[in-house]
Amino acid sequence: MKKHYIFPLSVLLMMMLVVSSCELDETVYSSIYTENFYKTASDAEAAITAAYDPIADMHGGPAATLASDFSADQMYPRVAVSRNTLTLFTYDVNYTGQITAGRLFESPQQIWISCYDGIEKSNWVIEKVPQASMDVNRKKEIIGEAYFLRAYYHWMLTKNFNEVIVKTKASDVQENAYKNKSPKAEIYAQIYKDLDSAVAKLPVHTASLVKGRASKEAALALYAKAALYNEDWATSLAKAQAVMTNSYLKLMVNVLDVYDVTKEDAARTENIFAYESESTASVSGSTSSRSHQLPGLFGPAGSAAPAYAVTSFGSFFAYQAFFDSFDPIDKRRQLLDTTYVNKAGQKVKQKDITPITKKAVLVKKYQDPFSVSGNTNNIPILRLADVYLIAAEAEARLNGATTLAYGYIKVVRDRAGLPELTPGLGQTQFVDAVIQERSWEFFGEGDRWYDLTRTDKFLTVIPLAVNDVFPVRTPQPKHKYFPIPQDELNANPQLQQNDPWK
Repeated sequence: MKKHYIFPLSVLLMMMLVVSSCELDETVYSSIYTENFYKTASDAEAAITAAYDPIADMHGGPAATLASDFSADQMYPRVAVSRNTLTLFTYDVNYTGQITAGRLFESPQQIWISCYDGIEKSNWVIEKVPQASMDVNRKKEIIGEAYFLRAYYHWMLTKNFNEVIVKTKASDVQENAYKNKSPKAEIYAQIYKDLDSAVAKLPVHTASLVKGRASKEAALALYAKAALYNEDWATSLAKAQAVMTNSYLKLMVNVLDVYDVTKEDAARTENIFAYESESTASVSGSTSSRSHQLPGLFGPAGSAAPAYAVTSFGSFFAYQAFFDSFDPIDKRRQLLDTTYVNKAGQKVKQKDITPITKKAVLVKKYQDPFSVSGNTNNIPILRLADVYLIAAEAEARLNGATTLAYGYIKVVRDRAGLPELTPGLGQTQFVDAVIQERSWEFFGEGDRWYDLTRTDKFLTVIPLAVNDVFPVRTPQPKHKYFPIPQDELNANPQLQQNDPWK
């Protein structure tokens, strides 16, 4: 059987320009494939596994986490390899300084590249797998996974870049590759349509679900969150409530267990969809054999704390002000620390060892003291706690701070060991409380920046998130979304830069 190649959109379009500039009388293809592929069950499984792989490209880097976290008000980087361009909002359409060791580790450009790679691969599955000779039920699930992934990638794109290209056909001919961006209404209409298809085809989330695979509840949770970003409160609430009907899904009793690398199987009752990291050979049925860098980046410099990772670098930390914002009884504050135990078994104050500031706080969400060849912590993408807080916000925006809204946020606060919210809050006060709860619940998970931008709070919140390393931070209105990478504009003559980055 001939090999099957699928190229990322940016690579494809560059190839097209080369071909057209030479004036060759040839049909331009985005993928080189034969009719021998997409015929069997193994072909279909290989194709859908490839469609998941760009998630590893985004989270392994990990651009999907750090593009948000470096921009927001919870964590900041040690100034190295120009990581401060996101923190200081000094990037431009070329993302100068965003490449580390030849890779786009923390760059929004990696999100663009990975998402269109994933969309292209999902499109091939949706178009070709229906003709495959295989078990009918598994075929249905694979196609449902592809619809889920295509929706996820489009949502990642629009929350980062605003108006983007909606792509629903594989790039088998040039006309299917060259496209201009779509308005947000059309983007979300396509996301909804794809998620409707995914919900209808995917299996229910149970203990037997293959790790890393999308489920019906993953599609519903993504639907609820996308609708929240689209300010479609009724749809958001309805989809979140539909997730809650699954009796298998429940919050872990101890919030620390969600991030315990030895308890990741049990944590799938809360982690509805996650980047499933593996450090060595691919696990049977898994969608990933890739690791990520977060434990080493979060851990103290000099590999001084074996509990964090075998090797750690002290590359970024939490702001002291964020640590101080927690109620001391909040169990989630235990996922941050101002001290650590070094290799000699001594308790060390972080302020005495950090070379850049005396107020650096360590982030403990991603500790992996066991793996020697890569970090294996799962990175949550959609959690049940997220669903409860989505429901709380959507209900409040629809009907005010109702008993139902209070009940949804109470589930999350109970697990954190916090008392109920003050009764009688107004609608705005309650929504603000939910956004703050999200900050405490999801720090380090690449979520906070998007909460600040979708609510237009970033212009007032970010200038206050400073310290002696970054004493001044001045985002502008244009920083609500990242600019479309110049490389993509050069490759696609129909693509136009979003305002106000022109």
